[in-house]
Amino acid sequence: MKPVDGAAVALVTGAARGIGAATTRRLASAGWRVVAVDIGDAPDAAPYPLATREQLSTVAAEFPGAVVDVVADVRDADALRRAVATAEDEFGRLDAAVACAAVMAGGTPLWETTDAEWSALFDTGVAGVANLARAAVPALLRSPHGRFVALASSAAHHGLWHLAGYNAAKHAVVGLIKGLAADLRGTGVCATAVSPGSTRTDLLAETARLYDLESMEEFASHQLHERLLDPDEVAAVVAFLCSAESSAITGSVVHADGGFQP
Repeated sequence: MKPVDGAAVALVTGAARGIGAATTRRLASAGWRVVAVDIGDAPDAAPYPLATREQLSTVAAEFPGAVVDVVADVRDADALRRAVATAEDEFGRLDAAVACAAVMAGGTPLWETTDAEWSALFDTGVAGVANLARAAVPALLRSPHGRFVALASSAAHHGLWHLAGYNAAKHAVVGLIKGLAADLRGTGVCATAVSPGSTRTDLLAETARLYDLESMEEFASHQLHERLLDPDEVAAVVAFLCSAESSAITGSVVHADGGFQP
């Protein structure tokens, strides 16, 4: 294990693009060391193309020496344990784990949802969060201010048309965080969720495709801001929850949703 240089250390899943990439960039720009994790070309994980190995490497290359990229599938608990070990081996500790990896599937009524779509939503979006928690919490308990942050969604609080499976998965993330926070009672480790609204990401582009919309920009009308959020706006909230200053927040959901209204 390398000696600790004083910098805080985070592990971020879904780090190759979208909110995960923005979180990686924001933390690294603030002096954190980051293990950036993404799936790297896995055609079986979702019904649309996910992030590539090259995209993940590009994010890491922006911060040489501060960001280490690791290809791992969040559905693989052992792979996440190895990623946590990488954080401790490379940087000496782990202070925050951020579960950003998720997929989109749906576009039909619940009763027409396929088994493959349901599995994709829950295997990555829910089991993947649980796998990260099981891998990371033992290391977070050794940190002076351990933080576990999961990306939920405005879909965790509203019923969205033809996205019942996604609704269910994101509601499950909120329940998981509340239960994890209860398990962490008295440890000083905080567990929180962030629920973004419509954010300019590949996941939202896929949602627009499922709805047969010409552009994801059409989702802007559902937010009081009357615009889509930028991934960095959500990443700013995530980064705060990773910090020591967020110590009063645990077992809670922060709505970074631009005033989302279905």
